Amino acid sequence: MSVGTAFHPRTAPLNRKMQWREWSGYFASSTYADFHDIEYNAIREAAALIDVSPLYKYRVSGPDAMRLVDRVITRDATKLTEGRVYYTPWCDEHGKIVDDGTVHRLDDGSYRWTAADPQYRWLRMNAAGLDVNVTDESESVAALALQGPFSRDLLEAAAETSLADLRYFRRRAATIAGVDVDVSRTGYTGDLGYEIWIPADSAVAVWDRLMDVGAAWALRPAGMMALDVTRLEAGLILLEVDYTSARHAMNPEQNYSPFEVGLGRLVSFDKADYVGRRALATEQQQGGPRRRLVGLTLDWYGIEGLYDARGIPPAISPSVDRSPRPVLEGGRQVGKVTSLGWSPILKQAIALASVPVRHEPVGSQLEVEWTVEGRRGRVPAVVTALPFLDLERRRS
Repeated sequence: MSVGTAFHPRTAPLNRKMQWREWSGYFASSTYADFHDIEYNAIREAAALIDVSPLYKYRVSGPDAMRLVDRVITRDATKLTEGRVYYTPWCDEHGKIVDDGTVHRLDDGSYRWTAADPQYRWLRMNAAGLDVNVTDESESVAALALQGPFSRDLLEAAAETSLADLRYFRRRAATIAGVDVDVSRTGYTGDLGYEIWIPADSAVAVWDRLMDVGAAWALRPAGMMALDVTRLEAGLILLEVDYTSARHAMNPEQNYSPFEVGLGRLVSFDKADYVGRRALATEQQQGGPRRRLVGLTLDWYGIEGLYDARGIPPAISPSVDRSPRPVLEGGRQVGKVTSLGWSPILKQAIALASVPVRHEPVGSQLEVEWTVEGRRGRVPAVVTALPFLDLERRRS
């Protein structure tokens, strides 16, 4: 049975239509407003507050904390100095992704590890022989994502301090409403934004302060539907949608290496040994995996033509479709779409798709299956560079 997060006393009254979904055993709002476009616009044009407390959170500490982190992730943990944040995948012994998330180096030398799936057992298994402590803080630490072009001004006002020196993928301590919090320059929207890590028993006080101050910047809460659209525009992957965790894969096709989902840049072979390194090195020596995750832009006139053939006006769901659909070349299926949706800011239908490596080059021509009134059709699509939407303010 799902339960409310530490922010539920505030989010529940705002979710008047009771549009909830389950996220790791918690209630997560699908949308607070009548429709999620209002919340999407808040992320892209003002500021939005998103409850991301259901993320799994672990504290890794002790004399060998760095050795454990370095043993598990594909990036070089020796370079993760205090105040920095890594986004990284971690793999099983076959070089297939278990999960992806962030690792924060805290001021006391310990690490905060976030993940979409439970990782406590995996971390403990890999801690064999090390003097290290792994503490599950998933319930004791609440989290908010404050995202949008006004997020910095708003957060500075709420914390009464300048954040001009907090660069992309950095973190620092702050105080909001008298509560000691941790602020990281991270997010899942591809926009200017922050994530705030808060003691769960003080979560409501921080929420109230942000909402009170945020009124001057048109702050509003946003749910998962708006977040899903923004992460697709940013070309960000989602576990069990754009790839399957190696722990849940039921056949070889459901196993993905970092190089198959656009995370190859986060794999280092110039560091101490780590889980999956040998398999990943072998994969590269053999020319790399045979498939890649790419961006696709679908031809609107192709979509319109399928509906016109049935005598009805064209339509596309405003929410992201996470169900796989075939990607074709010359009438033959060669891959699959993993996430597909309409970008309000780009005014285009966009998708993430897993395709053979020969179709990875930008400009490659493909087709995507599209069903209208029970009749299958094909829509032209072109491989497009990721991210679809690249906002400079995200890194500013």
